[in-house]
Amino acid sequence: MTNSRSILVVEDEPLIAMMLEDFLDSLGHKCVAIAETVAEAMDRIDEGGFDVAIMDVHLKGGEKIWPVADRLAKKGCPFILATGGHIEPPPAQHADAPVLSKPYTMDAINPAIAAALTERAS
Repeated sequence: MTNSRSILVVEDEPLIAMMLEDFLDSLGHKCVAIAETVAEAMDRIDEGGFDVAIMDVHLKGGEKIWPVADRLAKKGCPFILATGGHIEPPPAQHADAPVLSKPYTMDAINPAIAAALTERAS
């Protein structure tokens, strides 16, 4: 993929968020913001300015990302679900969202972004 994308990262672990930001930068993308909570993510969605979101499914304190996914879907904004292991299946309305496994690898990021953009376009 040669198109640079602006990315919202929703991740509650600072080191993981920084690593993902570095990977995105190396791949020619721009991390426009990192949100650590559902509330922060909702605020960033309202502000806009990004093409796609990469979201950790489980945030600290047991917060689940589904309200954020719902809002992004309502706005027609593509997103990627990130997980480091066993997760319960996403709600039916998000079952087709691309999944990016942790630990992140640079080789997996661009295909996940492309899949998210293709999924939302269809």
